[in-house]
Amino acid sequence: MAEYVADAADRERVEQERLTRGVTFREVAHSYMRWLAEVAGAKPSTLRDRETVLGEPGVQRKRGEGKTLGHVMAALGDRPAAKITTREIDELLATISATGASASTVNKYRSAVSAVFNHGCKPSTFSLPANPVNGADKRREPPQAALVFYSPEEIEAIARALAEGRHRDPAFPAVNDGERLARQAEDHQDAEMVRVAAYAGLRQGELLALRWRDVDFAGSALTIARAMSAGVESSTKSGRIRRVPLADQAAGSLDRMSRRVHYTSPDDLVFYNVFGRPLDGSALRRRYKRAQAAADVRALRFHDLRHTFGSLLAARGVDVVTIQKAMGHSALSTTSRYLHARPASEQAQAFTAAFRA
Repeated sequence: MAEYVADAADRERVEQERLTRGVTFREVAHSYMRWLAEVAGAKPSTLRDRETVLGEPGVQRKRGEGKTLGHVMAALGDRPAAKITTREIDELLATISATGASASTVNKYRSAVSAVFNHGCKPSTFSLPANPVNGADKRREPPQAALVFYSPEEIEAIARALAEGRHRDPAFPAVNDGERLARQAEDHQDAEMVRVAAYAGLRQGELLALRWRDVDFAGSALTIARAMSAGVESSTKSGRIRRVPLADQAAGSLDRMSRRVHYTSPDDLVFYNVFGRPLDGSALRRRYKRAQAAADVRALRFHDLRHTFGSLLAARGVDVVTIQKAMGHSALSTTSRYLHARPASEQAQAFTAAFRA
């Protein structure tokens, strides 16, 4: 009884202190994360990213090795949210920058902390008086470099390296015929996936969530209605469904995939693991990188296959609005980045025609 009374008294004291000094940043952050998941319906990848930024110091990461640094909670977690100043935010950002983090990473932290305060300022939550992040300095990020992309020959070189298994370590051969056949099936599937990514412009998450009912061979189109996000099937990045024209190169890859023995019903995934379930995106990217080295081509990201799609279309004179619709960009300015791929000679001829008497 004495322990119970003491514990109850301690809880009452902590609650009274909380009411006296106001809610802490940690409490506001936890409320924000619940709102982000339950009300805003954020994608799993977004939630995971925010959890990393707002995590406690020394917590084991959910993916990969190491522990979270917890810069934000170490500096602000126990502070009354209403009393945090812009100077404290600037000091926090300076601490993060001192670790060698890039300007974009520092700005990502700034954005996450600002989102927590914006949530806390709502009358329906904590009615905080102001968001101190608004006055904090934002890091200047370098201008975006020109997009790099593959030629069709380089795409096919990577696909061949995958199909032939040249990306695999010869020191670890298959132990039996069953494993050998499974590896061959995976290698051919990876090769076709690289082609579809480059010739249809799908994001990796959209590729991993593609099902056979989304493939319309007769209508020469793909319906992109969903994507994998942190291993969970979700909506597309824009939240909209789009219909992508299916070029012969991508259609050929999908046609070859459709001739396999298993997993070809409308609800089956086009690209799957040995159990018919979604592929692991991280493992796919590792195989892709090894295939680049085996093919002796430039080491571009898997996402650059999507940039290849947009850039090659722009280089062949496809109008920017058509490219925007195919790629599912919300803003035309995003698609305009691909116009750099158009030959200057084509534009010079148009300029010359405009200046003729």
